[in-house]
Amino acid sequence: MKTKIFIVDDHFMVIEGIRSLLENEKEIEWMGHASSAASCMAFLVTHKPDVILMDINLPDKSGIDLCKEVKSLYPSIFILALSTFNQASYVQAMMEYGASGYLLKNASQQEIMQGIHEAMKGKSYMSLEVAQELRKSEDLKMPVISKREKEVLVLIAEGLTNNEIAERLFVSSNTVDTHRKNLLLKLQAKNTAALVKTAVQWKLLEF
Repeated sequence: MKTKIFIVDDHFMVIEGIRSLLENEKEIEWMGHASSAASCMAFLVTHKPDVILMDINLPDKSGIDLCKEVKSLYPSIFILALSTFNQASYVQAMMEYGASGYLLKNASQQEIMQGIHEAMKGKSYMSLEVAQELRKSEDLKMPVISKREKEVLVLIAEGLTNNEIAERLFVSSNTVDTHRKNLLLKLQAKNTAALVKTAVQWKLLEF
């Protein structure tokens, strides 16, 4: 049984490029294209593709909003985002609204087909470049620390012991120790030296 593919993009060259990549695939049925969110929704009233390749930048509505709308009305349709942007915020928004994957417009035939296959199996798929960018973004997520934790962190960086910090902040040594352990955890540091180094990198010692 063939997989019915529909594309939503306002760039003719992109549509033609992807169509040429997929037209000789025996398992693919090309259903056509829409150049706007409105024409996509009009098409879906009478036609049901299996997978929509959806651009994020459309003339009348963002692909992110369109993805949300399509998934709420037609949850059985799988959506693969199609974009020139690989920023984590776009990827996360599309996936949050129900997209099954995220492809860049320079994706190879193999990548597009793999994305379609994974979507049809109910799995998610991302271009390698997109996955790397997302991972990098997650790695660079700044840790959130409380005002008290910051005070403890600054004093640790100054070389004070738990007892000295406790005296300075008018709290118990056990409380300071708890803050220190939380800071090690939040900053993913194995020891005090690594903690201070990471704090400097994140500029957490500045007021």
